[in-house]
Parts: sequence; structure tokens; C-alpha cells
Amino acid sequence: MAISEVYNQFIQGMQSTTAVEYIAVFAGIASVWFSRKENILVYPVGLINTILYIYLNIKGHLLGEASVNLYYTIMSVYGWILWAKRDKVNHEIVLHITRSNGKEWVQQLGFFALFYVVIFAALSWAKQAFAPEAIPWADAFASATAYTGMWLMAKKKVESWIWWLATNLASIPLYFIKGYVFTSVQFVVLFILAVAGLAEWNRRASKHSVFLGRD
Repeated sequence: MAISEVYNQFIQGMQSTTAVEYIAVFAGIASVWFSRKENILVYPVGLINTILYIYLNIKGHLLGEASVNLYYTIMSVYGWILWAKRDKVNHEIVLHITRSNGKEWVQQLGFFALFYVVIFAALSWAKQAFAPEAIPWADAFASATAYTGMWLMAKKKVESWIWWLATNLASIPLYFIKGYVFTSVQFVVLFILAVAGLAEWNRRASKHSVFLGRD
């Protein structure tokens, strides 16, 4: 595809972007910003994004993406509960940002592999049956990395940002091809925020490790 064609598709896509998609995109960017700052507002703001995208994805027959946003919605409630939990004695936040150990990395990779296989198989069938817009291998990769990243974010693991980086990279061309141009732009912004988030959470994890070491 020539640069002029990409540019024209971008302009046409932006012009056809609905108000619902604009709201969803800005809510998504805001939620990632709050996540980087370890602010619990990541979850209520994020719920606006995920619920609107469930609607948009179903409307656009993007079943893989719809399943991801349904999962995001469920995990947002779960993460909100975990992040809000406080010690009953000192009333301090219980969950802190930490890095994954070797065993946890194996769990993450297994989690990703399981969801990739399941989603790929489901979308391959759906593509043949009633969803020709599906791109099974790409949709499955974007979905499985997102599932893994969201799960780890709820547990405040630094590595969640690595999985988000993979999700964002895969989603930029995926949504552009499917006509959600402004959403594609959102993933460019989210990629940049994920780089900053990884650096920030690494710093906070190191600070917490030093604190525990002094104890």
C-alpha cells in the first residue's frame, strides 16, 4: 500500500470516527496514564473504555477484540478490588509493584500460550462461519498478550508493561486495516505510554525492594 493510500485511508477513517469511539479512545488513554502513576482511577476510567469497545466491536463483528474487552471489564473489577485492599491494622495499601520471578514468568508464558491457542482456534472457525473480518493469527496474538498484560497489571507486576507493548504493536496495524483508524492512533499513544510505564514501574519496584531490604 502506497503512502498516499495510507494517508487517504487515515483521513477517511478519522472523518468516519463516531463520538462513541472518541470517548472510548480518550478514556483508554487516560486509564493507561493512571496505571503508570499507580492510581486506582485506572479501573473506573478503564471501564468506560472497555464497555464502549464491547459495543463497538460487536457492532463491527470484531469478535476477538470484543472478547478481549469483556475480559478487560471483568479484570478491571478484580484489579480494582486488589488495588483498593488495605491492611486492617495500619490501613496501608497491601499490593505493591514487584517484578516476576522465574516461576511467575513460566506461568505468564503458559497463560499466554493457552489463550493464544484457544482464541486462534475459535477465530479460525468464526472466520469460516460468519466473521470474515477476523485475522486469526493477529487477533489471537493481540488478544492473548492483552489477556496476560491485564492479569499481571491487576497483580501490579512490572512485566505487565512488556505484554502491553506487544499488544499495542500488534493492534496498531490490526485496527487500521479493519477501519478503526482513531483506535489505531490510540494504540500508538498507548505504546509510548507503555514504554514510560515500564520505566516508572521498574523504578517503583526497585524502590520497594530497597525498602524491604532495610527491614
